Parts: sequence; C-alpha cells; structure tokens
Amino acid sequence: MTDAPRPRRTCLYIPGDKPRAIAKARALDADVVMLDLEDAVAPEAKPEARAAVAAAVGEGGFGRAELVVRVNAADSEWGEGDLKMVHTARPDAVLVPKPERAADLSIWRDPGMPVWAMVETPRAVLGIGELAAAEGLAALVVGTNDLAKEIRAEMSPGREAFLAALSMTVMAARANGLAAIDGVFNDLEDADGFAAECRQGRALGFDGKTVIHPSQINPCNRVFAPDDAAIARARAIVAAFEDPANAGKGVLRVEGGMAERLHLAEARRLLALADSIAR
Repeated sequence: MTDAPRPRRTCLYIPGDKPRAIAKARALDADVVMLDLEDAVAPEAKPEARAAVAAAVGEGGFGRAELVVRVNAADSEWGEGDLKMVHTARPDAVLVPKPERAADLSIWRDPGMPVWAMVETPRAVLGIGELAAAEGLAALVVGTNDLAKEIRAEMSPGREAFLAALSMTVMAARANGLAAIDGVFNDLEDADGFAAECRQGRALGFDGKTVIHPSQINPCNRVFAPDDAAIARARAIVAAFEDPANAGKGVLRVEGGMAERLHLAEARRLLALADSIAR
C-alpha cells in the first residue's frame, strides 16, 4: 500500500485571542487546528493573542491534529513579533497570508517547520505556478472571502466566480506535491449549502476545507473521507492487479468497468488515506 498524505479533511480556524475556544479545540475531531493571529483578531488584541498562541503551542495536547498558526503579514506592524514567536514556539506549520510570489514566503522558512500559503489575491492566482513551487511550501489554502473582496465578486451558491481560481490552486498543488485546502463557508445556519460546497470542493480535487465553527467539522470530515463504495472499489482494483493470473496486464475489467494501472495507483492512495483516517 502506498504512502498517503496526512488527512487534512477539516481545517478549523480558531481566533488566537480566544483561549477557551483553543482549549475546546483539543477535544474536537478536526484534522488541522489553525490558530489565527490575522483576520480573526482585532489590532488591539494581537499582542495578547500572540502570547496565547505561543502558550497553546508550547502546551500541546491537540492529539493527532496538525497545529498551524496563521500569522500576520511580514510587513505589518505585527509581522516581526509573529516571526519570532513561530520560530521559537515551532507549530507544525505556519500559514502565511496574502503571498503573491515565492519570495514572500522565504522569511517564514525555518528547517523542519513547513510553510503553508493563502491564495487570496488576484496576483496569487495568476502567479500560482511560481508560488506553489516555493521552497519549503507544504500546502495551498484558498481564502475565498479575501478573494471575493479583491475581485468584487459575489459568493453565490455555485461559486461560479471562483471556479477558475479553485481549479488553478488544485492544479498547482498537485504539480508540486502540496496539499490543497478549500475556502470557508460563512453561513453557519445553512447546513445543506455547506454540505454542497464540501462536495463541490471534493469534486474539484481538494484534500479538505477550512471551517469556522465546530458544527462544520463532522459534515466536512464525512465528505472528504473515502466512502464505503469507494473503498470497496479500490480494494477490488488492488486485488485484481495483485492476482497472479493478471500479472503483466495493464488493463483489467473490474466490477463491470475498466481499470488501468493509473487507477491502481489511485486505489492504493485512497486505501492508505482511509487507513490513516481510521487510525
């Protein structure tokens, strides 16, 4: 079975100035906890939030979840302090807001601590190939709210205005071996709309989605995890190609459909992911 990327079905934003929410996040089933020092924190609260996030990273206790810190831009008045904090506290990754080229990520790099990049400006989308090839980068995270503001687009149910940017982000991520994380869904009362957007994100190829409330975690996890039918199909493909009677064959008929060796590789990846989620 092939190695699978770490599950990143649900990436939960937590404001860095909300210590009770940070404490509760330790018991939640999010694959990634993203402690936010940027958009979710008012300017006057940022120094206090930075100290709280540093303490939370040091204390740990988030179990299997990846712990990511979203910092303020390096050229902001809080950038230098955030830089020193993450390089000292060393979360699992640092999430950089509004980068537009690879050079914008270089200051945040530190050996052993991956960098994640927000994709939330027109220049970032248009230069996504260069941005995604940056040294030390591990994930691209779409910031649909900021992108909507920048391009003056409406957040419609089908996200028509963002489909090109979403697809380009996934393409760039796959070309460079990165995780691709979809943007947030703002309406906490619209469970059906959230589920539909999760399904759209999965259909586009995203690994998971950023969420803003614990109530969104379980529905998101379900959509971005392989379902029983997909797992059964993957097992059938693997079994067919591993059958000695099919040795050397490049194409097989499996459960009424055709399967090539490229489908074998994807089947093994899916099974490895399912196994990782189960563990």
